[in-house]
Amino acid sequence: MNRAYGTVSIIGAGPGDPELITVKALRRIQQADVIMYDRLVNDELLTYARPDAQRLFCGKAPGLHHMNQATINRMLLSYAVAGHTVVRLKGGDPLVFGRGAEEALFLAEHHIPYEIVPGITSAIGTAASASIPLTHRGVATSFACITVCRANPAIEPATIEAVSSVPSISPAPVRWDLLAHSVDTLAIYMGVSQLDEICSQLILCGKPSVTPVALIENGTTEAERIVTGTLADITQIATAAHISNPAMIIIGEVVHIREQLIQMKHQAHQMIG
Repeated sequence: MNRAYGTVSIIGAGPGDPELITVKALRRIQQADVIMYDRLVNDELLTYARPDAQRLFCGKAPGLHHMNQATINRMLLSYAVAGHTVVRLKGGDPLVFGRGAEEALFLAEHHIPYEIVPGITSAIGTAASASIPLTHRGVATSFACITVCRANPAIEPATIEAVSSVPSISPAPVRWDLLAHSVDTLAIYMGVSQLDEICSQLILCGKPSVTPVALIENGTTEAERIVTGTLADITQIATAAHISNPAMIIIGEVVHIREQLIQMKHQAHQMIG
């Protein structure tokens, strides 16, 4: 290890609420010379950085990349080689659809010291904020985290290959036929624009059309909105409510637990007065 090199901390910022970041992650932000942060990171977290720390936005929105992955990798390498303490700040958890492992592989290949600081992934954080348990005794014993946002080589060709020998991997199709029957709760990231197709595929694969669905927009934040329905009608409900990204889709019987909790909370308020 070259001790002249700086270090890179690949950090999960959590699902949106800045208070949900870990103590370790917050310390790394406070110590950083350079912070490279993504689109879904709460701006409040940047206020904990040193006044002289460099802040670089490198976020990505569907179909619009402010900075592609190859550029991000090169910048991480450049700052670390220059001896800087770097924080790579990502929404949720860096290893759950966050490309954190790609960046870790790139850094390791170039002998750059790095660490991974986990965060609360959006599926867990937003579901809890919406009073939806991903598992519940007698209802659900399993859940799956799924993304329908697939890497498109035509849009960002060989993002790591350009600066690394790590091979690119073609995305496999989502196996809705297996997910429809083998997992109790589905937590789907980045799927609002394909909601109708998701519901149609699950119904086509034999999942009951009355299966409850919840959409959680801007989960864990003050702007949080939640709509519920079924596979048969959630697309119309979401369209009428103008639900947009970032939003988490939760599919499964556990959505009914939220309804029970809301009803019991309402009854408690009536009793208390």
